Amino acid sequence: MELIATIQIPKLLPIAIGTNSEKMKIAIIGAGAAGCFAAANIPNKEGVEVVVFEKTARVMQKVKVSGGGRCNVTHECFDIPELLTAYPRGKQLLRKSLYRFGPQQTIDWFESKGVKLKTEADGRMFPVTDDSQTIIDCIWQEMMRNKVKVFYHKSVTCIEKIKGQFIIHFSDTSEYIADKILLATGGFPKPEQYNWIKDLGLAIDSPVPSLFTFNLPKHPITELMGVSVPNARIKIAGTKIVQHGPLLITHWGMSGPAVLKTSAIAARELADRNYDFQVIINWLNDTTDEELKNSLLQLRKEQGKQLVQNKNPFDLPRRLWEYLLQQCDIKDDTRWGELPAAAQNKLSEHLLRDIYHVKGKTTFKEEFVTCGGVNLNEIDPQTMESKKMPGLYFAGEILDADGITGGYNFQHAWSSGWIAALNLSLEGKGQK
Repeated sequence: MELIATIQIPKLLPIAIGTNSEKMKIAIIGAGAAGCFAAANIPNKEGVEVVVFEKTARVMQKVKVSGGGRCNVTHECFDIPELLTAYPRGKQLLRKSLYRFGPQQTIDWFESKGVKLKTEADGRMFPVTDDSQTIIDCIWQEMMRNKVKVFYHKSVTCIEKIKGQFIIHFSDTSEYIADKILLATGGFPKPEQYNWIKDLGLAIDSPVPSLFTFNLPKHPITELMGVSVPNARIKIAGTKIVQHGPLLITHWGMSGPAVLKTSAIAARELADRNYDFQVIINWLNDTTDEELKNSLLQLRKEQGKQLVQNKNPFDLPRRLWEYLLQQCDIKDDTRWGELPAAAQNKLSEHLLRDIYHVKGKTTFKEEFVTCGGVNLNEIDPQTMESKKMPGLYFAGEILDADGITGGYNFQHAWSSGWIAALNLSLEGKGQK
């Protein structure tokens, strides 16, 4: 079942600041992956009230749609230094959080609740049910077991701290008094959306999109939409940014893991260029000029009578091969033994250094991720607590930490949410 608010939550009534309420009140702002996972991991203890505030009508919306509705929970990479290479930003925090709660702990946590995960060939891990609702239900059931209250349609306008307690103000004019707060709102695409967080005195790294595809307006290669190359090399012209992996040609440009990884690593660089830049594609991955020259020389000797169009020695998709030959003005009746040197050199250039002018980007399905957020120098990575404002915690994408596609961003959500939960539940109502 989908978790949707079906009733209007009554207006929250403020209480007197500084009163000695018997309960320690923990407020979690944001019912996404990080916020709900934190709520699921705060023990149900006498004298502790946990309330989650969500501005929409649903919880864990990204979990629901991720992985085509299957939920890419994490990635099967148990070597933390290797795992860290999947995160363009946030290593100073992740280096500590992933050692404490990494992919193995994630697998163990879900399996301890009866949810088994499976690994696919590329290392991505999904529930064996291939249904994201399995993950949502698991986390939700733990939240309900812990007697967590969830309020929908609660958009925060500002937070004040008075006499060691927090006053949360909502757009519907209601308020809530909390002893501790976890901000797990996810990332915001616009800088002004962080203003209510900046008002708390926190530094914000300006947000820009990550994980997006490359637009090639009216470029003839887009006629090959649907064609994919298993392992190509992408370089952003004028930089040292290089990525490898599957590349997919779409009706608007280029996508696939290689493009998405490149967009994540180059997020700020490409934003600075207003998404107007050149990419250099090596369709043969890491094949060098010398290696290609030798391959073509051998081909001319051994397969000289074969038509260039019919004899594709590089296992490229047929439509892409024909497109590249057209770009080199190599006619259909040309044989390998008769290929002019100038045409061969031109073909080599297109195979190893095919240049495309990108103008614009497109969000990759539901995989929108924000580069930027709360500056990590503000956060104690051992607790996820603000260094400036005790009692204020952070988890998930609101932090300036993000990964490439493949389950890495959810892993960050689980890790930071779990650590925050561990410390939110510690005794001590009064915060300075």
